[in-house]
Amino acid sequence: MAKEKINNQIRKLRFEQSEMTQQELSDLCGCTRQTIIALEQEKYVPSLILAIKIARVFGKTVDDVFQLPDAGNVE
Repeated sequence: MAKEKINNQIRKLRFEQSEMTQQELSDLCGCTRQTIIALEQEKYVPSLILAIKIARVFGKTVDDVFQLPDAGNVE
């Protein structure tokens, strides 16, 4: 099975949020800065709980923050 990938808008949303730092976001979400770095580089797929926490920080839905690369091809 191929490794799953997910696209995200985290970096864009951080900068729209008064240029929030990776550390500030990680503190608000209860994860490490390294996790935020890996997410922004799309090298890590977050747990559902972390995805919800990140979306809530930005006042967005999970779908606003994270997207499947082939979302249009879901059956």
